Amino acid sequence: MTTLYGLKNCDTCRKARKWLDRFDISHKFMDVREQLPTPDMFVAWKDAVGGWDVLVNKSSTTWRQLPENRKSPGSDAEWKLLLREHPALVKRPLVVMDDGRIVQGFSDNGFKKLFGIG
Repeated sequence: MTTLYGLKNCDTCRKARKWLDRFDISHKFMDVREQLPTPDMFVAWKDAVGGWDVLVNKSSTTWRQLPENRKSPGSDAEWKLLLREHPALVKRPLVVMDDGRIVQGFSDNGFKKLFGIG
């Protein structure tokens, strides 16, 4: 089953969930604050999307409020710790497909292509 990771109160996550419902695509939603992803999940997501800098939303309020010394993690271990402390830093939504593909973000056309709806 497709899993959508995000935040309940995120507008883009809500739009993505409504889109999936509209097209009757079976999925589950995981709020990353309530069901904290494991460090290994963060690493898998990072590897799939092209690195920590792609995975993390550096224009978010959460990022801007971090102390400067936390904004430049030097290792995977430091990134994992940062994301465990601040899971809202992950760009949302993050979609894990049945076949293991991992995709970030939402757009109507992007989801149509992803789910083969045309």
